[in-house]
Amino acid sequence: MRIVLTLLEILVAVLLVGSIILQAKGTGLGSAWGGSGEMYQSRRGVEKVVFRFTIILAALFGVLAVIQLLVK
Repeated sequence: MRIVLTLLEILVAVLLVGSIILQAKGTGLGSAWGGSGEMYQSRRGVEKVVFRFTIILAALFGVLAVIQLLVK
């Protein structure tokens, strides 16, 4: 059980790091790949999905960490 939790936590951590890297501060996803990001706009489309996915992953990572502390 502990090994499964550890592997799941590693997977969530890698996904979390990847989703954070996709979110360059103050720029949209379009400018991360060469588009112009001259002014900040609200999150739309894919950016909104990635933002919410990051929040879910962070919460899941925290829950997994607490569960792993409680499981012996």
